[in-house]
This record gives sequence, C-alpha cells and structure tokens, in this order.
Amino acid sequence: MHALVQWLLDTIGTMGYPGIFLLMAMESSIIPVPSELVMPPAGYLAFQGKMSIVAAIACGTAGSLVGAYANYFAAHYLGRPLIIKYGRYVLIPPDKFARVERFFLSHGEISTFIGRLLPVVRHLISIPAGLSGMNHLRFSLYTLLGAGIWCSILAGIGYVIGENQQLIMQYAHQALAWVLLFSALLIGVYIWRQRRR
Repeated sequence: MHALVQWLLDTIGTMGYPGIFLLMAMESSIIPVPSELVMPPAGYLAFQGKMSIVAAIACGTAGSLVGAYANYFAAHYLGRPLIIKYGRYVLIPPDKFARVERFFLSHGEISTFIGRLLPVVRHLISIPAGLSGMNHLRFSLYTLLGAGIWCSILAGIGYVIGENQQLIMQYAHQALAWVLLFSALLIGVYIWRQRRR
C-alpha cells in the first residue's frame, strides 16, 4: 500500500493536474482506481504548495465526469440495443426494462447525485443513466455536484493529514459513514416530498 501511495504521489507530482484528471476519469469508469488513493495525495501536494487544491479538485471532478460519460455512452449505444434484443434471455424482458427506464427518467437526478457519493455505485450509476437516455444537462450537473463534493472531502483529508496513509484511510472511512448518513436523510426527504406531491 505504501508503495502504491508513493507511486501515486510521484505520478501526480510528475503529471500534475492532467494526472489527477486521468486517474479520476479511470476511477469513474469501470477501471478500479480508488478515489481514496488519488485525491488525498493531491491534497497533500497542495499542502506542500506544489499545486492548488481548488485546481486539483476541479481536475478530479472533471475527470469523474469524463469517466462517467464513457460508461454513459457505452451503455446507451452498446448496452441498450443488446438489452432490447436479448434481454429476455437474461431475465430482463422488455416490460421490466421499460419499468426501470421509467423509474430512472423520473428519479434520475437524485439517483445520479447520491450514486456519485457511494463506493462501487459511483462506478455503475452512469450505466442506467445511459440506458435510459437521461438528459445530458441534468446528468452532467448532478454528476459534477456529487463528484465535486466527494473530491473536495478527500482532497481536504489529504491537505489536513498529509501522507499518513493509515490515517487517510481511517478518516476516509469516517467521511464515508457521514456521506452514507447524509444520503439516507436525503433519500428520506425526497421520498417524503414525492408522496406529498
């Protein structure tokens, strides 16, 4: 783990902002590069004065959007025709796919925003968005909002803690617990408002 963190520090230090952008684009697609190992080193380099924390967060957020769109377009142009044609053979008949599509078109904003905050889900949330053809402006807005919050949290942890990987992971897990609580509350408020309507 220490060698991996040192490699990330060296990579980000050498490539600078494009390195953050590239690694976060990979993290946001299906390539397993944990954001918890990308943004904290960027925050630490910002603490050292080697880069701007605002620019690092912006690059991480923009990279997340690009990676999310890679999944979005793959699902929309490749996955959708396959599901429509062969879905019934893998327990996704047309009527079930239509229900999922209607759900995401109705609740895609909250799903995309919260999905960007959650581990594993953030890699996959772009796929139903692409399958349902979610509006690009809304998809971009809620992806940027969720990714921006998560990148800011992780970069802030790296800025405050430094290169102590054990502490970074500890605080990242604590931050994730708070994010999960926030997401649960947000979902509860959303459901309550939907029922009132």
